[in-house]
Amino acid sequence: MKTMTELSNYIALFDLDGVVLNTEPQYTIFWDNEGKRRLDIDNFCSRIKGQTLTQIFDGYFPTDEKIRIDITKELDDYEQNMKFDYIDGADHFIKDIKKHGMHIALVTSSNNNKMENVYRTHSEFKELFDVIITADMFAHSKPDPECFLKGMKLLQSDAAHSIVFEDSFHGLEAGKSSGAFVIGLATTNPRHTIEGKADYIIDNFNDINATWLKNTILNK
Repeated sequence: MKTMTELSNYIALFDLDGVVLNTEPQYTIFWDNEGKRRLDIDNFCSRIKGQTLTQIFDGYFPTDEKIRIDITKELDDYEQNMKFDYIDGADHFIKDIKKHGMHIALVTSSNNNKMENVYRTHSEFKELFDVIITADMFAHSKPDPECFLKGMKLLQSDAAHSIVFEDSFHGLEAGKSSGAFVIGLATTNPRHTIEGKADYIIDNFNDINATWLKNTILNK
């Protein structure tokens, strides 16, 4: 990444689950249970991380409308009772880099129903981001880079001035394929498993801020 000292020259693109919100352990329980119960597949969640609900259905339940309806209802009920806690330090970090002039997009495979639960839990959530990109706004899920490229376009920037924050294998691949600088979070997967898949790895957002991003990443 070229050395440009002003954060305002760059944009940040954040995945949601496992990056901004600590929801991945809860989704792992839900989808692993669905995969075992309906398909006799172990560790099903690892197969579908980063996919939209529609793409999960098309890939694994292409013709069974009843199962689609049942899973949608179960997922909606499940998300109504989920905890949407922030990954340690995430909200403070986002506020800090925004204060220093960065434009920020949330890029998620979540649908609008799920996002309404997030907004209900965190009244300030929408204010953290300049753009929120959800599943209905792109056709191809991660590892396709379409969603991140969409974020760059909406924020009127390009890959050379973009920083992606991701946790899943599909998300990290999408970020790299987009051409952005990718910061991987060792939240969903252990650090050693994402080494080589990101340009830089962090455990969470504790003890980092806009100055850290400027000095550690932009001025490398």
